Amino acid sequence: MIVVLQRVTGAEVTVAGEPVGGIDTGLVILAAIEKGDTEKQTRRMAERVLGYRVFPDSEGRMNLSVTDIDGGLLLVPQFTLAADTRKGSRPSFTPAAAPETGQRLFKAFVEACRVHHRKVETGRFGASMQVSLVNDGPVTFILRSRTDRDR
Repeated sequence: MIVVLQRVTGAEVTVAGEPVGGIDTGLVILAAIEKGDTEKQTRRMAERVLGYRVFPDSEGRMNLSVTDIDGGLLLVPQFTLAADTRKGSRPSFTPAAAPETGQRLFKAFVEACRVHHRKVETGRFGASMQVSLVNDGPVTFILRSRTDRDR
């Protein structure tokens, strides 16, 4: 599983011009499910995202998580993160999970986040989405889970 975590002051996802999810201060998470990923990995990634300390404390140090500040979480499925871009000028999506698996595991990721955090919004799996956000900092991190092929 790959996620791009962005600290934001606000973000919104629309589909066909209609808002489907939005937050104020918090995190936008772009998430890709790869072949071989498991529900266990999605639960662990949810723990990491919710505990990742990227918000400033009273001294300006990144010591607070989205949970600590009671911020919003906007989870957006983005299979293109799983692309193999090592060769040529066209990405290969063979590392991405099949759509049915990707949807199931993205849903498991969302539910794992909702168990521990009350402000969770999402994009729409499989839809053409427009994501607008104001990256705060900018602060952006890429988190990856280990898969069987990495061992």
